[in-house]
Amino acid sequence: MKNKQRQNNLRTLLWLTCIHFFISAFTFGGGYVVVPMVRKYFVQKKKYFSEDELMDIAAVSQSSPGAIAVNLAALTGWRICGAVGAALCCLGAILPPLIILSVISAFYTAFASNLIIAAVLKGMQAGVAALIADLVLEMYALIIKQRSKLLTLMVPAVFLANFILDINVAVLLLLCCLCSLIAALIEKRRKKF
Repeated sequence: MKNKQRQNNLRTLLWLTCIHFFISAFTFGGGYVVVPMVRKYFVQKKKYFSEDELMDIAAVSQSSPGAIAVNLAALTGWRICGAVGAALCCLGAILPPLIILSVISAFYTAFASNLIIAAVLKGMQAGVAALIADLVLEMYALIIKQRSKLLTLMVPAVFLANFILDINVAVLLLLCCLCSLIAALIEKRRKKF
């Protein structure tokens, strides 16, 4: 029994490392581009956690210092296989960029002047933009389902404040955090009475 459990655990660890290697290798742009891939493999296919748990993990990944993709890998690995899973997922997530950057830096002058490489990178920008737009729409749909007027109005207000008024994103994040904190305190006080 222990041998079979160890095999399943090793198989899971190998799968975690390989899937994060794959995700990291093919999600140019990192950050929020990784979330739809994690949703596809961890929520929809393997059912390791729910959609809400993924949103919580993504929120923690974003608010923690460091790259969102690596933080997300660490949290998914930790959630499934503990510290060893977190370490292997981080390894799987950082190896592709490390390998790619090493190759590019070794042959930088050849890459910089190649028109085909430049065209491929332009195409990747469009793909990344589409993935980010898809994720934003899905996250906003989840916000609307919560029926919170503050959160529902906050998203377009922040977009307009950044896009039209050119207010710094860090300032907007601080204001959103402050508004959410005040709303939570008011709600807590309301429930108390």
